[in-house]
Amino acid sequence: MNQARRGVRCGLDPRVDAVVPTTGNRDRELAAAISELKLVKDEWEIAQLQDAIDATVRGFEDVARVVPADRGVSERLIEGVFGLRARHDGNDVGYGSIVCAGPHATILCWKRNDGLTVPGQLLLMDMGIENNHLYTADVTRTLPVSGTFSPLQREVYDIVYASHQAGMEAIKPGVKVADVHLTCMRVLAEGLAELGVLRVSADEAMDPASMLYRRWTLHSFGHMLGIDVHDCAAARPDHYREGELSAGNVLTVEPGLYFQPEDDMVPAELRGVGIRLEDDILVTAEGAVNLSVGLPRRAEEVEAWLATQRDAGPRLP
Repeated sequence: MNQARRGVRCGLDPRVDAVVPTTGNRDRELAAAISELKLVKDEWEIAQLQDAIDATVRGFEDVARVVPADRGVSERLIEGVFGLRARHDGNDVGYGSIVCAGPHATILCWKRNDGLTVPGQLLLMDMGIENNHLYTADVTRTLPVSGTFSPLQREVYDIVYASHQAGMEAIKPGVKVADVHLTCMRVLAEGLAELGVLRVSADEAMDPASMLYRRWTLHSFGHMLGIDVHDCAAARPDHYREGELSAGNVLTVEPGLYFQPEDDMVPAELRGVGIRLEDDILVTAEGAVNLSVGLPRRAEEVEAWLATQRDAGPRLP
């Protein structure tokens, strides 16, 4: 049994847990060691992630082709179309697809997917395909259902885009993970101040004693990615969240802004609007590479891409 304990990770398989007793710290130590070994991806692993991401890009294209501009369709239809691509081009979805029409986008990890798209509103989709070697992508795009963003939607989208771009540009070996987070959050806070949503300056909102901006940002800038959508989560803080990036890390950058339907601190047109932008980023010796570059990010590029996909029409895998 002692020999078995050296190589068993509890909490993953109930059949193993039933015959191997949990030993507290030993299990946590093993989980941390495994996570830390997975932090740096080798060439083969990066190729597997790229395979999963490329399939995910095709899945987003499939979805864009079946979402009409002039009438509503079910979030579950979108989930199903993407799921078909996942099962055809990979093993399955890497996690439950998050398909958020309109105000559902303000609910993090919305997975009921029982709403309808509405022309004039936005559609947020957080989805990823797990490939046949079980590596998973994790990508988010926010689309204007009607085909174009309203002026105010575009203004908020551009803030999120600027935060996303700043986060990617900050990534390189030796940079602290926490500093990438602060870079993204600073851009969001400044954007909220320019919108007139923040009643204080960005500097005041970013003060650790206040952090008022978090009312509308809700989550951190991203997480490590690999054979699990939240890969390496058991790593010790100084090796991950409080540590520095290294070449070979693959992580998401996914800032967002979320305005709850009942939030009277924002303009009425923004209530119920949620916008997130997420890509999968490889840290290299020179900086960073966007592995999910196959999907557009700028607002005007998103509009053009959506029109092109709709013109092409539905396709079989």
